[in-house]
Amino acid sequence: MNWISDWALPKVKALFGQPREVPDNLWHKCPACEQMIFHRDLERNLYVCTHCNHHLRLTAAGRVKATLDEGWSRIELPKVPLDPLRFRDQRRYADRLKEAQAKAGMDDAVLVAQGSILGRKAVVAVFEFAFMAGSMGAAVGEALVTAAKLAVLQDAPLIVFTASGGARMQEGAVSLMQMPRTVIATRMVKEAGLPFIVVLCDPTTGGVTASFAMLGDIQIAEPGALIGFAGARVIEQTVREKLPEGFQRAEYLLEHGILDMVVKRHDLRATLARLISLLREPMLLAEPEPEAEALPALPAPEPAEAAEDAKPA
Repeated sequence: MNWISDWALPKVKALFGQPREVPDNLWHKCPACEQMIFHRDLERNLYVCTHCNHHLRLTAAGRVKATLDEGWSRIELPKVPLDPLRFRDQRRYADRLKEAQAKAGMDDAVLVAQGSILGRKAVVAVFEFAFMAGSMGAAVGEALVTAAKLAVLQDAPLIVFTASGGARMQEGAVSLMQMPRTVIATRMVKEAGLPFIVVLCDPTTGGVTASFAMLGDIQIAEPGALIGFAGARVIEQTVREKLPEGFQRAEYLLEHGILDMVVKRHDLRATLARLISLLREPMLLAEPEPEAEALPALPAPEPAEAAEDAKPA
């Protein structure tokens, strides 16, 4: 008889109770400095590393909450055919969609919401990278068109937060057709005289970069965001040259005129509110300065004096 396992151990468990299960997501490892960060500290800091200020990826819902004032509302998006090509590789595309929907808690890769930013109304469309790498399919195109129509209807600027790997290959040509559709959506907003602001988050690549993401009136990026069309390795193999340090990063693109500004996540909300004010609110005309008093005119010379002055010396 093993008295330790049969008698002593049950007594100890009864005395102290069953051990509690510890969640796996209490600590997060920064991909830049590899420091461990407690999840509550990371949430309070908007998923910016407290050690090196590296900007970690933020969920679509978290980004909307960090950007819009309280009381914002989520927009119900039109339904689209889920699997237009009945695509199958190693798994059925329909099964991949169901898995992604369960994981991200969204119907597809874009969340559209309306609300205000520090009192200034706005419509936002936010990509969720966790949903099949934020790839752009028919549902994403429909979401951006819906956001553009809502912005025109609400007479509000449209702000799009991008984080995508590009077109969704499982939808083939249907996915590629979303590129011109999203460009048309941006034209709807601009023709209505409304600002179209793009915030490029990490990463923004492929067909998203090649379409609407580079057409903003104001182009903003978060620090260190990867922004480009093809991957750096593919470009190096094509041009057969070594790419410069920091190529396709936000700071490099800012130096070369692709971006208007690089803004830290903590300052982004105030920056967007300021831009909306500059682009939408009429500027107050300064009061005209009072006219300077005119100097008194000199008296005209007498005719005789004028004739004497005209004689040669």
